[in-house]
Amino acid sequence: MATILKAQGLRASLPTRRAAPVPGALPRCVPVPALRSPALSMAPLPLHSRVAQKTTTLGRRSLSVKAQAASAPAPAAKPAFKWGANMKDLAICVGISVALWFVPPPAGVTAKAWHLLAVFIGTIVGIITTPLPLGAVAILGLGAAMITKVLTFAEAFSAFASEIPWLIAIAYFLAGGFIKSGLGNRIAYAIVGALGKTTLGLTYALVFAEALLSPAIPSVAARAGGIFFPLAKALCLACGSDPEKGTEKKMGAYVMKTCFQTTTVSSAMFITAMAANPLAVNLAAAAGINISWGTWALAGLVPGVICLIMVPLILYVLYPPEVKDTPDAPAAAARELEKLGPMSTNEKITAGAFAVTVALWIFGGSIGINAVAAAIVGLFILLVTNVTTWKECLNNNAAWDTLTWFAALIAMAAALNKFGFIPWLSNSVVQVVGGLGLGWQPAFGIVVALYFYSHYFFASGAAHIGAMYTAFLAVATACGTPPMLAAIALGQLSNLMGCLTTYGIGSAPPYFGAGYVKQGDWLRLGFILSLFYLAVWLGVGGVWWKAIGLW
Repeated sequence: MATILKAQGLRASLPTRRAAPVPGALPRCVPVPALRSPALSMAPLPLHSRVAQKTTTLGRRSLSVKAQAASAPAPAAKPAFKWGANMKDLAICVGISVALWFVPPPAGVTAKAWHLLAVFIGTIVGIITTPLPLGAVAILGLGAAMITKVLTFAEAFSAFASEIPWLIAIAYFLAGGFIKSGLGNRIAYAIVGALGKTTLGLTYALVFAEALLSPAIPSVAARAGGIFFPLAKALCLACGSDPEKGTEKKMGAYVMKTCFQTTTVSSAMFITAMAANPLAVNLAAAAGINISWGTWALAGLVPGVICLIMVPLILYVLYPPEVKDTPDAPAAAARELEKLGPMSTNEKITAGAFAVTVALWIFGGSIGINAVAAAIVGLFILLVTNVTTWKECLNNNAAWDTLTWFAALIAMAAALNKFGFIPWLSNSVVQVVGGLGLGWQPAFGIVVALYFYSHYFFASGAAHIGAMYTAFLAVATACGTPPMLAAIALGQLSNLMGCLTTYGIGSAPPYFGAGYVKQGDWLRLGFILSLFYLAVWLGVGGVWWKAIGLW
């Protein structure tokens, strides 16, 4: 090191600019920064050393860049653009609406009513084909109605202040607490332990339990969505049937579809089993036909019981579960119950919340508490005790999606009635059927069929009854149909026609929204069962009504 310092120190006194030789002890490729001596850092390097350093450094950088280029992965290809909707189905919906829009409206129908009908039918087609999620389809339908100035904002969103959509949404929240607390599993295991040797036996237990409660709970949405839907879902999950795991057809699809269909039957059997039934009774009374609770129940007894027995069997053939016999299920359920041990605090709280809610659904009307307020009381109990949380409610996508599309359809259907399309349709039917000159039996059959299947245009039984019941009752009696027979038949069928769609009655959205049954299967089976209901109610029911003196 001393030699190096001496050589560098003598550099200025040399007569030539020849660079000092690089000592053999030092490799020429070592760059200056590797030498930590302050003296060296102050002295300038010879020219050839600086060139060597620069060349070496550049060479290293070049090698480093080449190495990095060789080792770095090739840049990933940009993902291809993907539509957020099924554009073919969306084009069909839009095309149908546009085509109807430019068809001249019939005499007696305003342009505004006809244009709303075009938007409504396009939305219904979208609900069926689902180019987007149902809530998105419904919101786009409302948007189209507002953009075309067919509906104002207040008219488009009026049904979001309606009772039924909110009752269904809160029922979803209650169901979440019911399952999260473990109470749903406990009750499901108990049912499986008692009746679990077959899927059919489990289904019958749910069907007849719901029918027994139906006279006491005047809201089918509350009864189905708040009590039996969460129980049915817990039962399906306990048996390993979950749409999120692709096992919906194991038993859940059959159970959900059957439980829904039989809610329309139980609702038809009693005046107090569905909120719109008293409206039919009042409209009949205005026409001079007085129907008592007992008369209605007696009329619905035989056809109703036949349907409650036969519908599970029919669907068992048309839409069978993959798992039919479960001989080991009772023993397995008993073991699961043993694992659960005694009821937890959350289970007891949930049971109490449901007991309070059901009691208010039964007796709340007498003290001015509606079904939504009663459900909120139950939800309040679950929230303040942390059985469920508001964040979990916000994350319940099915609840908010159902609230959205159901309220949107109710709003558009109500506007169709307000703008005069539904009254025009009713009067047209009256004129056509009345002018055929048929006997009362075939004339009444035509009236019933038109009344029943026009429900595809309605998202509410109450709206359908309010818009069409009086007119169809008038034409039926004018054709010679016995008044009591016509009034009760139309009233009870006003419940059964809810079987057709995913939106026609308050019990449909929760069962459909669970995701067990595909839209196509829902509509197909609903139409098939509608034919069965009409045959039983008008065939067997007609004979029964004759026997009890209704005609």
